[in-house]
Amino acid sequence: MIETVHSFEKPLAACTVAIAGLGLMGGSLGLALRGKVQRVIGVARRPETIAQALAIGAIDEGTSDLSGAGAADILVLATPVSVILRQIDEVGRLAAQGVLRRGVVLTDMGSTKGAICAAMAALPDSVQPVGAHPMCGKESSGLEVAEATLYHGAPFVLCPLPRTAPQIVALLGALAVAVGACPLELDPVRHDHLAAAISHVPYLASLATFAAASDAAQDDDLVWRLAAGGFRSTTRLAGSDPAMMTDILLSNRAAVLAQLDHLQAHLTRLAALIAAADQPRLHDLAAATRTARDWFLDAQR
Repeated sequence: MIETVHSFEKPLAACTVAIAGLGLMGGSLGLALRGKVQRVIGVARRPETIAQALAIGAIDEGTSDLSGAGAADILVLATPVSVILRQIDEVGRLAAQGVLRRGVVLTDMGSTKGAICAAMAALPDSVQPVGAHPMCGKESSGLEVAEATLYHGAPFVLCPLPRTAPQIVALLGALAVAVGACPLELDPVRHDHLAAAISHVPYLASLATFAAASDAAQDDDLVWRLAAGGFRSTTRLAGSDPAMMTDILLSNRAAVLAQLDHLQAHLTRLAALIAAADQPRLHDLAAATRTARDWFLDAQR
């Protein structure tokens, strides 16, 4: 068994960080942490991925499984949600066997938090868990598009468990700040509800919009020649990784279905106004929505 000062009693600069999953999120985290922690260990199944991560400076060393991250003070699971859930079980087994450092801080980058935090609650006391989700990304995925600035200015959600000590939250808050993000504590259920509204259901709306245009193209393929920047912007999210998004949607079903009901209600209202040729109310609704969106965009600057 590895004995040491508990990880959460160390400053971030003295910590060894292991990142399981070296795609866009994990690779970008490794790049962003360069020079800000003691060292970064990358965990990936494919030797080519480890070699690539070493070549671009995202990690200092690599291993093919979680047991090779025994020296880590902070272990980050940067894999799809379904994989994270399996890895949490593995972390529990490795901790019980004394393979992992006692007091290791476990966190993740999963896009939903309810199921992940529930699984983390069952971990042994030797593991200190905090669910997390940096609210950033790209439509493209993979280590080849990783960048050190990915997290700059992004909310970095932290979901402490009831058992989580304040100093552990502080350590992960310091990690978020070190990569340029803004730490924000949220309850897992609240996170999932909000993520459904601003990420998961907009993805579904993008899919539906493109699918409806494809239906129109069955009758007249000129539609694709007419499609311009507005259509591309509206359907941008449809270009996201289908496997990743399916994983996210199914892990947040209740919140996604509830938000879909809200979206459908708005579409039904719009349809009724158009059917009634109610120009004043349609105009007022569009104007109010534009004003609210302008406020949102101004607040982001």
